[in-house]
Amino acid sequence: MEKNNIIALIPVFNEEKTIRNTILGIINLKIIDRILVIDDGSTDNTIEKIKDLNVKIIKLKKNMGKGYAIKKGLESLYNINFSYLVLLDGDLSNTSKEILKLLKPVLDKKADVSIAKITANKKGGLGLVKSLAKYGTYFYTKCTLESVLSGQRVYKKEVINNIHYIPNGYGVETAMTIDILNSGHSIIEVPVNMKHRETGRDLKGFMHRGKQFISILYTLIIIFIRRCNNAYI
Repeated sequence: MEKNNIIALIPVFNEEKTIRNTILGIINLKIIDRILVIDDGSTDNTIEKIKDLNVKIIKLKKNMGKGYAIKKGLESLYNINFSYLVLLDGDLSNTSKEILKLLKPVLDKKADVSIAKITANKKGGLGLVKSLAKYGTYFYTKCTLESVLSGQRVYKKEVINNIHYIPNGYGVETAMTIDILNSGHSIIEVPVNMKHRETGRDLKGFMHRGKQFISILYTLIIIFIRRCNNAYI
């Protein structure tokens, strides 16, 4: 594997408890050539936890949303020579090492993109957010995927070049998935043993999922408008 052939991009917001082990989990694999962390305006000690690790850090002045952080990360890679991009959330802790399972089918040319299929650790919401993303994706692509919302992914570089719309907020995975499928690229869902922080059934959890639902619905509406206007820019 050539140097800088595989780049990992990790958007984070207030992940001081997990980010260090998340990064160490993939550093120890020795297959990721470069790791880029985009700190989306964290107010805790996220950055301090990883300053001694061999990673590049981009710190945004304020919280702009996961999609915005990903876009900033991709912009910084414009002149970097790489063949594969890994996207990971910052709260995986050492289960980030499961990325190997996602890399294999893409490196073996069995798919252009792999998405982690993670079994929920506990009962969270009522499934409305997941259903909206799933059926919204089907509406635009006629393809059924179970893990549209998963942020753990591996892309061939040429796939990234065919993603035209990356919203700032929670609709980022849905929008990227729709663009990927409509560009003719193949996606494979891979079962993994990753664990991440999940929202519960308390008020805070329901408010979070409400924001997700609204963000994804807004994203699907914007995609419809863009299609009507043929605005693939």
